[in-house]
Amino acid sequence: MDYFHSKQKFNPEKGDVLISEPYLPDPNFERTVVLICEHDENGTFGYVLNKASNATFEEVIDQVSDFQEKLFIGGPVQQDTLHFIHRAPDLMPEGKAVGGGIYWGGDYDKLLSMIDLKQINPRDFRFFLGYSGWAAGQLEEELEAKSWIVCKGISAQRVFDIDERLLWKDVLESLGGKFKMFANYPADPNMN
Repeated sequence: MDYFHSKQKFNPEKGDVLISEPYLPDPNFERTVVLICEHDENGTFGYVLNKASNATFEEVIDQVSDFQEKLFIGGPVQQDTLHFIHRAPDLMPEGKAVGGGIYWGGDYDKLLSMIDLKQINPRDFRFFLGYSGWAAGQLEEELEAKSWIVCKGISAQRVFDIDERLLWKDVLESLGGKFKMFANYPADPNMN
């Protein structure tokens, strides 16, 4: 995984991840890793990968039962909507490739049917309430303010197999150098 910090001229691309700097004051993005699913002249769209909600899929979606998979907070925008990413293109060929073996979305009705028939491996899917979005130029301003570290690409294995509570630290440590040091900053610097 290559790293990039905001001093360089760089446009994030789909499949890259945004890693919040250790003391980002926005509680929506504190110690988060955001997968970018789209980035173009209209803005940027993605999901926070490591912020679990207290709800399960079947608690929120009436059409399914016996599917206790946790939901994640994808971001502060439209938290009354459900989204998903996966690493199962054979089951969800309608999904859009994001990169690193990760796919975004697919046929929602088909997903519900496959869940009901127990045809999916829950470890291959991640479900989100809401999403993260930036208007045109907004993310670039935040990068200029050094609110984010941009990391080129992330693997499906890292997204789906690493405990989400460890993901922010894991990604930073994988970058090495000063980023490895960032990973060990206390959540509350006053407690140091």
